[in-house]
Amino acid sequence: MVRERGSREARGSRGVVARVEGSASDALDLERARLFALLGRLLSEAPDADLLGRLGGLAGEDGTPLGRALAALAEAARQADPATVAREHFDLFIGVGRGELLPYASYYLTGFLHERPLAELRGDLARLGIARAAGVAEPEDHIAFLCETVAGLLEGRFPGGAEAASRLFARHLRPWAARFFADLEAAQAARFYRAVGTLGRTAIEIEQAAAELPS
Repeated sequence: MVRERGSREARGSRGVVARVEGSASDALDLERARLFALLGRLLSEAPDADLLGRLGGLAGEDGTPLGRALAALAEAARQADPATVAREHFDLFIGVGRGELLPYASYYLTGFLHERPLAELRGDLARLGIARAAGVAEPEDHIAFLCETVAGLLEGRFPGGAEAASRLFARHLRPWAARFFADLEAAQAARFYRAVGTLGRTAIEIEQAAAELPS
């Protein structure tokens, strides 16, 4: 879904962890990148049988909010089948006419699509040299695109690194993403994706708390 201008697509293979073409600044940044890459992958399209199998093996037994969220996702993956999850993804995010949820910053912040938040995001992405991959119809303020972009910045695949990732998060995810993930947790069509909503909300809360720590 995301590529750097003048380069090949940033996500050339599907999986829990996006391919690393640079080096993360430290182990914590790499773990953050993996989490956002996972969220981006699950929100951009339904997981296939291989990914569901790998998700079912996730370990999350440390009792922290993130550990509990990962454990819940693993359990949901073990109980899911690809066809049912694909239908769930369709009902939630695509639908006939529209899905149950509209996962766009513009919608959550203004009530309409293709509004000022999208224009501001495109300006920031242009300054970073990041653009949508060819053939992707969704606008850049889609939650999956934003998660993938944060992951790419944290991994060092895009210029700017962790500092740029933090700025992008603060301006384009923090104002609305927690509400979206809470809505996903409560969505009528959500079964497997209820656990994705919990994981996403937890990730956003962790990032918010980290940003408020004194430097």
